[in-house]
Amino acid sequence: VESVTSDGQRCILLRRPAVLSIIDEPFVPTGVDPVEIEERWQRLQQANPALFDGRVLHVLGVHRNGCGGVTMHLVESAYRYEAVPSEDFDCGVRTLGVKGLVRHGGKVLLGRRAQWVHHYPGQWEFAPAGGVEPGRAPEQVLLDELKEETGCEPAGGPVALALLLDDTAFSWELVYSLV
Repeated sequence: VESVTSDGQRCILLRRPAVLSIIDEPFVPTGVDPVEIEERWQRLQQANPALFDGRVLHVLGVHRNGCGGVTMHLVESAYRYEAVPSEDFDCGVRTLGVKGLVRHGGKVLLGRRAQWVHHYPGQWEFAPAGGVEPGRAPEQVLLDELKEETGCEPAGGPVALALLLDDTAFSWELVYSLV
């Protein structure tokens, strides 16, 4: 089932984990000025020297594969292409992230985003959350983030709930339930 959330995000409900199909060549955006990308990247690094141009997974496309699942076509890309876009400048990169919906005793775990993050600084979000790096399974990223952010481990493994497209953060988010 596909729907649109109250804040305009597209959502695909999942009954099974997403299948990841990874293409083995790096993605470099076309149709955008490489000089402007470099200038924007330099400004971001000056504002936050901790930034580095690591690898991210770019979602080329998503399609339903029947029985409540999706196949995601992914390719490695440079972080800078995800970091430099704004409302008026888009490199076309849509990264893959994960979010966990942790419920315990009738409560849901939330985390506050740091003020220095690129999207939604200082806002609350479901925790754990993080970006999926090349070579790592989304479920493992989620479990590692939970351990890192809370020191806790779930009683069971992650259960796929949904896939969200967040146009504001230029990302796709796999959402899992953790108990």
